[in-house]
Amino acid sequence: LKMSAILETSELPAVFDGVKLAAVAAVLYVIVRCLNLKSPTAPPELIYQDSALARFLLKSCPLLTKEYIPPLIWGKSGHIQTALYGKMGRVRSPHPYGLRKYLTMPDGATATFDLFEPRSEHCTADDVTMVICPGIANHSEKQYIRTFVDYAQKNGYRCAVLNHLGALPNIELTSPRMFTYGCTWEFGAMVNYIKKTYPQTQLVVVGFSLGGNIVCKYLGESQSNQERVLCCVSVCQGYSALRAQETFMQWDHCRRFYNFLMADNMKKIILSHRQVLFGDNNMKKPQSLSDADLGKLYTATSLMQIDDNVMRKFHGYSSLKEYYEEESCLQYLHRIYVPLLLVNAADDPLVHESLLSIPRALSEKRENVMHVLPLHGGHLGFFEGSVLFPEPLTWMDKLVVQYANAICQWEKTKPHCSDSEQAVSGQE
Repeated sequence: LKMSAILETSELPAVFDGVKLAAVAAVLYVIVRCLNLKSPTAPPELIYQDSALARFLLKSCPLLTKEYIPPLIWGKSGHIQTALYGKMGRVRSPHPYGLRKYLTMPDGATATFDLFEPRSEHCTADDVTMVICPGIANHSEKQYIRTFVDYAQKNGYRCAVLNHLGALPNIELTSPRMFTYGCTWEFGAMVNYIKKTYPQTQLVVVGFSLGGNIVCKYLGESQSNQERVLCCVSVCQGYSALRAQETFMQWDHCRRFYNFLMADNMKKIILSHRQVLFGDNNMKKPQSLSDADLGKLYTATSLMQIDDNVMRKFHGYSSLKEYYEEESCLQYLHRIYVPLLLVNAADDPLVHESLLSIPRALSEKRENVMHVLPLHGGHLGFFEGSVLFPEPLTWMDKLVVQYANAICQWEKTKPHCSDSEQAVSGQE
């Protein structure tokens, strides 16, 4: 009896210790996998044509060739980067002071944008304005926009930030239409206002996520839209809604879940304007928009369902396929002749890797295009920081301003030719 008791007391603790070790090992494995801790840090992958412009950019923009190092504990997870951006935007975000401008559109809609004056002299001593288009349902009051604007102001840029139609909670719609995936009317009105009000200013065009699609489509719609434009920067866009819709319904990398969350946010915004959009006393509302569509909106669980039942009808598209084809910048990218920087993150959970073949192919053919693809950053995250807590400024903020500075300097030093010669060069 004594011997068996000794055996039991000595073996059981060993068994329990083994279970504890196995549990700890399993938890650590999950943490390492979920946080992607084994992923290396590296400089971003760059796809570009060898040209005088590209060589100048590589020399003038250290961030293009420098290792991007995200926060050690969680920064290599695209999901956490995306979640932190979505939840809090930025940390210790500044509050730049701007003036809100109101523009009446031909259909009665009231476009608004916020104007922020520079807080120092630009490095070239020129008058340069950044015209900025935020992400889906975003506006100038979002923290990531405020942080970027404050940094751009300190570097001598005037900033004009479009507030997407219907996105500001305290601004009522004045026509039965909201912002859509690729409508460039409001952005174009803002740009024209800046050009007329500041006849000496030159423009740097910046778009984030959905805003990247809008600005690229705007520039490609007409050659005149590129007049006085120094360059364009697009960050974390998907390039083709038609190609993206299938991947956005898939569960890998939790895209279907992100789709649900974004759709839920869109529903809330649309429903906050339902009287203007769906009201019976509104004679201007699209004839195809009915009470049945309002019912479908309540049950929608994806952006595609909302786009099909509501958004496409603002512009009279007969099908979702037609809407996505016409509203995507894909067919306009090759018409952009100014320097174009396309930034994506390899671990962006919203943008499927198959979509990155679009900017890659373009940058392999066009000398004015460079595609920048860091390993980490998520969707509009790109946080930096030592271990746990991120810095207020992100890698993205610094890269956009650094690139813009380099292009401004390039314009000062490059051999100048006529606009027609530049267009011919771009087409070649």
